[in-house]
Amino acid sequence: MPSFCPSAIFQNLGMPELIIIGIITLLIFGPRLPSVMRSIGKGIVEFKKGLRDTGEEVRKEIEASDQPANKQIDHKS
Repeated sequence: MPSFCPSAIFQNLGMPELIIIGIITLLIFGPRLPSVMRSIGKGIVEFKKGLRDTGEEVRKEIEASDQPANKQIDHKS
């Protein structure tokens, strides 16, 4: 039984389907579309910033945990 892959849904979308999705989006959001897109953009930026900050914190913790281990190895020599 094949597993569900969300990205597989978007692989089969052609130009006509994308145009229909765009028209439906315009009908639903209408004049609010610029503010909706702006909010989505800000959300994406904040998400990426959070990922970057988390990655930096993890890297710093790894470096900090490696330093005492290196000092212990140097003292044994």
